[in-house]
Amino acid sequence: MANYKNSINDFRLPAEWEQQSGIQLTWPHANTDWKPYLEDITKVFVDMAKVITSEELLVVATPEIDTVRNQLSQELTKSQLDNVIFYDIDTNDTWARDHAPLTLITDSKETRVLDFKFNGWGEKFEWRKDNNITSQLNDCGAYHSDYENDTDFVLEGGSIESDGKGSVFTTTFCLMAEHRNQPLTREEVEERLLKSLHAKRIVWLDYGQLIGDDTDGHIDTIVRLAPNDTIIYNGCDDESDEQYNDFKSLEEQLHQIKTIDGQSYNLLRLPMPDAMYDDGERLPATYANFVITNKSVICPTYSQPTKDNIAMEVLQRAFPNHNIVGIDASTVVRQHGSLHCLTMQYPEGTLKTTRL
Repeated sequence: MANYKNSINDFRLPAEWEQQSGIQLTWPHANTDWKPYLEDITKVFVDMAKVITSEELLVVATPEIDTVRNQLSQELTKSQLDNVIFYDIDTNDTWARDHAPLTLITDSKETRVLDFKFNGWGEKFEWRKDNNITSQLNDCGAYHSDYENDTDFVLEGGSIESDGKGSVFTTTFCLMAEHRNQPLTREEVEERLLKSLHAKRIVWLDYGQLIGDDTDGHIDTIVRLAPNDTIIYNGCDDESDEQYNDFKSLEEQLHQIKTIDGQSYNLLRLPMPDAMYDDGERLPATYANFVITNKSVICPTYSQPTKDNIAMEVLQRAFPNHNIVGIDASTVVRQHGSLHCLTMQYPEGTLKTTRL
């Protein structure tokens, strides 16, 4: 554990529920893996854009600005459309959570954008265009923020969770997976995280990897943090599910973890969606992959009304002052992700409002 003394100039990694200036979406197009169901996935993006632009700015990275502007203009009000900032950037895919930057803030509202290396989740998929998106946004003047090039270190936004108070959660199986940061040891990876993220401690989780998750087990698919020292996590009640024992071990580990002040966490348990398959392959459906905006929580749903409703009720308990909005993520999960994976929030004060 690393400790430091807070002062007004200390940077920290804020919690996602802190005030945001905007959210990034990297828009799908025919040259991405979404081509077979481009119309369906575009609807998901438009539905998310409706929620986001009602509350804050929306940054859209796309090589097809005119097409996306036309798609949005058919569904958004003028005031919503005025909250969209388009940037003409070529892309491989759409997973902004992992190729977009992490942003540090200070109590005096200074911000610093950290541009880590994205390498397609351990060089599984083509990644070079997506790895350059953040630097191109910086070159375009998107950020009212310092820019820090950290591309000597692989780190995906979906692999960490911050409580805004110095605790950063992650999973061993993702950060220590092949083709990420070898030959660094776990201790060396932790030291880099503590330094780069200005964290006080790293909490490593050792269980709960979803079948079908080709990120090697991102934490944002299994465990999320919420206000008032709350942990929201996936449970599994079906003893015949091959994931059952792993998620039982995760639950046991979470009960042992204490806050940085030595107190117990408040634990809220999400249901596990019924197993979903595509061409016989199990998909990593999860309710933990929700998106937090300034006034709403966007919950992925899977056309499973009973479990969908339970998940939204759990999220309402965790975020009593937010509106809980369900968006069908059945198309998204066909590419092994969900709604949170498609987004990246920018803390208050990070974004400029120049429009193209």
